[in-house]
Amino acid sequence: MSGQVVRPPAPVIPRPDRTIALVGLMGVGKSTVGRRLAQRVDLPFVDGDEAIEAAARMTVSDIFGQLGEAEFRAGEARVMRRLLEGPPIVLASGGGAVLDPGTRSLMKERATTVWLRAELPVIAARVQRRDTRPLLRGRDPLQALSAMAEVRYPIYAEVADVAVDVGSGAHAQAVEVILTALIAHWSSEAKA
Repeated sequence: MSGQVVRPPAPVIPRPDRTIALVGLMGVGKSTVGRRLAQRVDLPFVDGDEAIEAAARMTVSDIFGQLGEAEFRAGEARVMRRLLEGPPIVLASGGGAVLDPGTRSLMKERATTVWLRAELPVIAARVQRRDTRPLLRGRDPLQALSAMAEVRYPIYAEVADVAVDVGSGAHAQAVEVILTALIAHWSSEAKA
């Protein structure tokens, strides 16, 4: 062998029969990690915000600006219901989707829900790169995220089947950590 590195084959992942719903604050990596995770588990990927934009034929920023947050949340709940009641997918939910009790209930009933966590300064640094997040406009990102975390973290903890710290590492590494946690969760469910 001439210096060739032989890697063991990646573990075989059973194709899930339920949606994998990713929850967590904006900027934690739900969409980027979700796309990679979907490839690994052989399920379609759906970005919740993109699905809302397609249904409304408006950007999230425009929905917030023209119709307000309450109308955005109502539309988000309708889209989440449609997606969660459909065939299995990897779903990157919007950070606030879990605020709706109906969405939380559907996630518990029809999905395996994964809470992606990272330190707030890491998330704040990520969200500062783009000015497309209506809930951060004109606000200090770290303060805004801290306020959101105070409200949402207990809800994420309630709805999540698995919590994974994704930190500031590579997305591929986060996918492996998620898969390990999911396999352990599915194994414990099978034994129950």
